[in-house]
Amino acid sequence: MKPAKKIQDSSKLYTWLRHYVDWSLIHAYREHEIVGLENIPENTSIILAPNHSNALMDALIVLSMNEPYKVFVARADMFRVRILAKILTFLKIMPIMRIRDGVDEVKKNQETIDKSVSVLEDGVPFCILPEGTHRPQHSLLPLGKGIFRIGLQAQELLGDKRDVCIVPVGIEYGNYYRYRSTVFIQVGEPINLREQQKAHPELQPAELTNLLRQKLTKAMQQLILYLPANERYDASHELVTLVSETTQDEMRNEGFVGSKLHCRVKASQRIAKNITSWSESQPQKMEELLQLCQEIHDSRMQHKISCATTSARRPWCKHLPNYLLSLICAPYLLVCLLAQAPIAGIGKILLGLFKDRAFHNSIRLVLNLIFWPLMMLIYGILLFCNLPWEWALVAFTALTPFPIFAQDAFRTLRLLVSDWKLTCNKGLRQAICKARELYQQLNTETR
Repeated sequence: MKPAKKIQDSSKLYTWLRHYVDWSLIHAYREHEIVGLENIPENTSIILAPNHSNALMDALIVLSMNEPYKVFVARADMFRVRILAKILTFLKIMPIMRIRDGVDEVKKNQETIDKSVSVLEDGVPFCILPEGTHRPQHSLLPLGKGIFRIGLQAQELLGDKRDVCIVPVGIEYGNYYRYRSTVFIQVGEPINLREQQKAHPELQPAELTNLLRQKLTKAMQQLILYLPANERYDASHELVTLVSETTQDEMRNEGFVGSKLHCRVKASQRIAKNITSWSESQPQKMEELLQLCQEIHDSRMQHKISCATTSARRPWCKHLPNYLLSLICAPYLLVCLLAQAPIAGIGKILLGLFKDRAFHNSIRLVLNLIFWPLMMLIYGILLFCNLPWEWALVAFTALTPFPIFAQDAFRTLRLLVSDWKLTCNKGLRQAICKARELYQQLNTETR
């Protein structure tokens, strides 16, 4: 009699699909970078703990980080539809109840915990998003206890055979709602549960869990742009955006070595720390600056001006090469836009069904996964039936990346309109200049 198949067991279909999804995910972003993979220890049982800000995209990004396949958990209500439950199980996702589902329902989590321990025992990486729910903000929700309960149970079962480590992962998006934005993934140093147990033998399980939660929270905050989710969140984020370019230049002059994307994230973290520090040491000046940034945010949102426009000191100079290139390639981009139109039309209908915009990029990715090869099949048939095969082959090859170029063309057009709106809004431009001046004054005074 064959042993029952475990969720962590792989299959040829899953492996093939995994490669296709990874490839599609990487091309869903203009820039995609991972640092810190060397922090994932070998010969240990790994629990990956990423922040949760962008629905399905967070899990897929963690899956694509490195070669080993991973097992995930998702909220249990997604498993109520039988066919969806089978699909999720095939994708190596297990159900987990949340407190909001009721205390009695949470008690059913023991089966998932047992399976999770089995996954770790087999050395398969396990991923749980400890915030429990997503929120499209550069912040962090309170972490749940489930990740620590699973980790400690697994460590108890494994004993000295293998250590269990919780590895924090920070995911930073350039934009939560725009397709073909940017994503920066940073893997932090692992928290070894056996070492923590040995270092704190006097702690009861509940006390050890609280200690681990504090450590993981701090570690995750250091891997992302962390802004407290209070009444000053929008103003603080606006300030980070406005002075990011200048701060990146400062960091480069100080000797920072790293990619442009890495530098941008580090600069944002520096600005966030300054906001916290100056709010204590210079409360009056910071209140004036944040109030001005709130006004800038409100005006920008009212006039639908992009952060990509306001973040640049000279938007037209920065974006002009892209505009000229798009103009030169306009005929080709127009063909790509026409080819993308059916997928965009279906997407517009589906996106209207989801009030939570954090799901929009996940839906766009799924649509491209399904319809990109299907549309290429249709276009290929049309081309080869109506053109000589040599011309049809050239046209088919040129058309293959149409979803990528179509989305980039949409972005360029949005950016062009946004730059023009800012040019016409003298009051907003003056407010932005004043905010940057106030920030630099504080920066000079506090050095």
